Amino acid sequence: QFRDRGVGIVYISHRLEELKQISDRITVMRDGHYVDTVDAATVTIDRIISMMVGRTIFESAPEVPEHPDDEIVLEARNLNRGTAIKDVSFTLKRGEILGFAGLMGAGRTEVARAIFGADPLDSGEIYINGKKADIASPRDAVRYGIGYLSEDRKRYGLALGLDVEANIALASFRQFTGMLGVVNDGKTAKTAHRYVDALSIKTPGIEQRVRNLSGGNQQKVVIGKWLTADTDILIFDEPTRGIDVGAKSEIYKLLNELAHQGKSIIMISSELPEILRMSHRIVVMCEGRITGELAAGEATQEGIMRFATQRSVMLAMGEDVPSNGQTAEQG
Repeated sequence: QFRDRGVGIVYISHRLEELKQISDRITVMRDGHYVDTVDAATVTIDRIISMMVGRTIFESAPEVPEHPDDEIVLEARNLNRGTAIKDVSFTLKRGEILGFAGLMGAGRTEVARAIFGADPLDSGEIYINGKKADIASPRDAVRYGIGYLSEDRKRYGLALGLDVEANIALASFRQFTGMLGVVNDGKTAKTAHRYVDALSIKTPGIEQRVRNLSGGNQQKVVIGKWLTADTDILIFDEPTRGIDVGAKSEIYKLLNELAHQGKSIIMISSELPEILRMSHRIVVMCEGRITGELAAGEATQEGIMRFATQRSVMLAMGEDVPSNGQTAEQG
């Protein structure tokens, strides 16, 4: 109606089928830069995806990381929470980096927060090492060996006004206190020095306030905090957001080292090259559901994007929408 009255409309969306249905022309941007403007009636969704990710559809996937152990350390069964999480089920193996991909609002962070006990589930079960886990709070999650590195580390992961030493000990104060509840400063200092060295945290000293560190080093402090708490399952939500290229490389190396040590990692990332480079398996979410699961050797950016928009596309076409990673072909 607006168009018929001569009103010009700029419609911004990641729902590709909507763009094709209501637009005359589609402009694609990537990383803040203009890519191209195409005719909505003739362009294919594959072509739009190619422009969005900057690769051709036939480009090969990156090298597959080393295979993890077959032992399942975490299993989520039929998790539900309002409209944010819908019948989500998946497994995580020992020494595995399980990537979670999807567009903004897909439900990835909501799944992470639910597993960590930060947000309550309406229904569903979580199993740790084959046994049902009762996780009603982050404290419960830590007791089960789960650590969560939030996408907003400054708000949820760090006490910015405290020093490196205090932040590393933050989730584990019980192991540093004596019978009378007095903190053993020597023990906390020794632990802090150990992780500053092990994680190559660049700081003048453990007395440095965390707010004065770079983004990459702040992230390492959060990792040190959860390693001090002796967690075996680590959830990384956008682990390289807001840090420079050099720090990203260090975080990638650290994640691989943790996986080789037998730590199990869920990595949520909006950067497709990062997901492809770092993951053994990739789970893709769309509108609260798992719409696909890909092995690292089979995954491409275009393939991930198809699953990330699949639910919306199928709904628009009036097709039945499978859940928990099944494609239409799989049943």
